[in-house]
Amino acid sequence: MTRRPPEWIDPLLTRLGTARAEDFTRLTTPAEGGRESAVLVLLGEQPDTGPDVLVLQRAATLRTHAGQPAFPGGAADPEDADVRATALREANEEVGLDPASVTVLAELPKLWIPVSDFVVTPVLAWWHDPHPVYPCEPAEVAHVARLPVSELVDPANRLRVRHPSGWIGPAFSARGMLVWGFTAGVLATLLEMGGWARPWPRDRVVELPPSGATPAPSAGTDEADETALR
Repeated sequence: MTRRPPEWIDPLLTRLGTARAEDFTRLTTPAEGGRESAVLVLLGEQPDTGPDVLVLQRAATLRTHAGQPAFPGGAADPEDADVRATALREANEEVGLDPASVTVLAELPKLWIPVSDFVVTPVLAWWHDPHPVYPCEPAEVAHVARLPVSELVDPANRLRVRHPSGWIGPAFSARGMLVWGFTAGVLATLLEMGGWARPWPRDRVVELPPSGATPAPSAGTDEADETALR
């Protein structure tokens, strides 16, 4: 069992030491207000596929974000000691993750999602003792997957999506999932910061169906800022 993260994570941790919210989004996080929440960006590694990240897919019957892939996470509870505790508790409740199997590495800048007025802190962690995970509440979580970084950075799996509202943002196609919105924005930025990203065709844009979850709004559809959480 290796508690120290492998060397391939080191460049990312170094870059995160100077990261600001502006590296992830053009939206200014308010100094006050907003509902505090956290998501767990859990990096792991498997012998056959290499480095990966844990995501879940929301149930198709949910009123919001139906069918959308996401990091485990949610709103803070009064009993949570901090955002790290929130991220780990939510991951345990959603996919059965054992908090003792995780080494927290860093807290990313707080990011504001105006459409829900959530202030989200992504918590980066290393899965030093992986174990099976599964949807604990099938009515909320339909599927859990470990997406290999090698597949996320494959140019054939990278694209941008256009929401019916006109919003355009980054996306990934991997393991039968279309990852977009907030989750894809965080992933795209982290892949760049870690030095793992590869050139990909930025003119590949697909339309999201009208039933897609409402995205975090943006200042526009500036195609030069595909890593923003728009």
